[in-house]
Amino acid sequence: MLSENAQLAWDTILRKPAAQIPIWLINPMEWRMIDRLAGLPEGSYRKDPVTVYRRMLERSSCCMVDQWIPKNPLTIGERGYEADTARTATTGARGIVVDGMEITSPEDVVAHMEEHVFPEIAAEIEAARSADGADATAAVIRSEREVQAVLGPGILKAPYSASFPILAYYTYGYVNYFMAYALYPEIVEKHFTLQADLALLWNGFLARAMVEGGLPRYLRLDHDMADSRGTLVDIRTLDALWFPHFARCLQPLLDADVTMIWHCDGNLMAMVPRLLECGLRGFQGFQYEDGMDYRRICAMKDRDGEDLLIIAGVSVTRTLPHGTPADVRREMAFLVEHGPKQGLFLGASSSIAPGVPWENLQALVEGFAYYRRHGRG
Repeated sequence: MLSENAQLAWDTILRKPAAQIPIWLINPMEWRMIDRLAGLPEGSYRKDPVTVYRRMLERSSCCMVDQWIPKNPLTIGERGYEADTARTATTGARGIVVDGMEITSPEDVVAHMEEHVFPEIAAEIEAARSADGADATAAVIRSEREVQAVLGPGILKAPYSASFPILAYYTYGYVNYFMAYALYPEIVEKHFTLQADLALLWNGFLARAMVEGGLPRYLRLDHDMADSRGTLVDIRTLDALWFPHFARCLQPLLDADVTMIWHCDGNLMAMVPRLLECGLRGFQGFQYEDGMDYRRICAMKDRDGEDLLIIAGVSVTRTLPHGTPADVRREMAFLVEHGPKQGLFLGASSSIAPGVPWENLQALVEGFAYYRRHGRG
């Protein structure tokens, strides 16, 4: 049986009427803030990250977790990024080497895809086609239930993300990949095609797991495709190269009536109507200062004419680090006032970077507690 907290989250995913507003997870990256939110001495999180992180969520009125990442803050130092933090293709690596190949040009990207990536994905497709669907389904159910057991009955564990084609800048770096994207669209689309072929199979297993395991039929799709100016590539090229493959690989989940929402980074307004046309039913992670029009989005409908599921977050790039407690409270009131009447969660817009004043975090979790108990009042 679900707890009151978890039931509220489940009902909100289904967009049922509810008197209260459920709270989504928060992910502070500064270790001592996790300790303070958990009500424990400084240093507790480093010693026992899973237990302390869970306690922090509980004390922050959390009702639902999709992405369970209790050790994620340990990927940086105690106060943030440090000199010895590992660097990647998109975080300042001195050189990009993949499978022994040095990537210094768009032609290197193409060569690596043709020699390594395409054959590897083709092999994965054949393996997925011959895989025991029951085993794959059982693995998903087992994983979700294991996390639910760690969280306990007070917080609902919902599945996180689906498989779909992604832009490969994480592998090759922004310059090399996006030059290849512009110069060799046929190679880039072949990459999307193969990724979608594989994703279609795995999403079938995932949909089956949700149905057979009685899991919440919810997913938050997460891939950064915009910056503060707009989409990372011309939206017309996404229409031609990406959206058709993205849409087709989600079909098993749509057939299972799974509510899928999109995590927004940057100014994603051009993609919003297109994502809804593909069958998504909501959004999370708005960067309001970059042009994400919260009021306009919350007034939209999914392709079946239903209200959207919205996870509204206080801004982690503007309000939490640079505002005051009054600003935090004012932004939360705005999000509640203009959010959907059914289908609204509250949280932070993304991970909370080190350096946010304690008073602002305190105002955030106090607001969570208020809206969790009183709803819109």
